[in-house]
Amino acid sequence: MAQQQSSSRLILVITIVVALLLIVVIWPLSLLGKGAPAARATDDADARIQPVAKVELAKAAAAKSDGKPRDGATVYQSVCMACHASGAAGAPKAGDKAAWAPRIATGTAALVKSVTNGKGAMPPKGGGADLSDAEIKAAVEHLVGLAK
Repeated sequence: MAQQQSSSRLILVITIVVALLLIVVIWPLSLLGKGAPAARATDDADARIQPVAKVELAKAAAAKSDGKPRDGATVYQSVCMACHASGAAGAPKAGDKAAWAPRIATGTAALVKSVTNGKGAMPPKGGGADLSDAEIKAAVEHLVGLAK
C-alpha cells in the first residue's frame, strides 16, 4: 500500500512539473507571433468573404428633353408600347378595332382621364410619371388613330 501511495505521489509531482514547464516555456512562445500578421490575416479573410455581387437601387436618369412636348408616336414607343403592343395585363392591343371601339365611343376626354388616373393594371400616366397632359393627349390620339 505504501508503494502505491508513493507511485501516485510521483505521478502527481511529474504531472505538476510538466504543467509548469508548459506554462513557463510554451505560453510565452505562443505570444511571440501575435502582432502584425493577425491584422493581415483578417484583411485576407475580409477580401475572401465579400459578396459576389451587390444590388444598389438608384433613380433612373431622366430622359434628356429639349423642353418641347413629345409627339404621340414617341410617347407610345417609349411608354405605352410595353403593354399595348402585346396586350399584356389585359391592355387592348394597338390597332385592334374591336377592342378599341367601345373605348373610342366614350370620347377622347374619357380616355385621357383613364390614362391620367390609371385604369385596371395600367398605372397613372401609363407608368410615365414625367408625361405632361399634352403628351398624354397626343399618345391617346395616336392609339385611337391606329385603331380607326
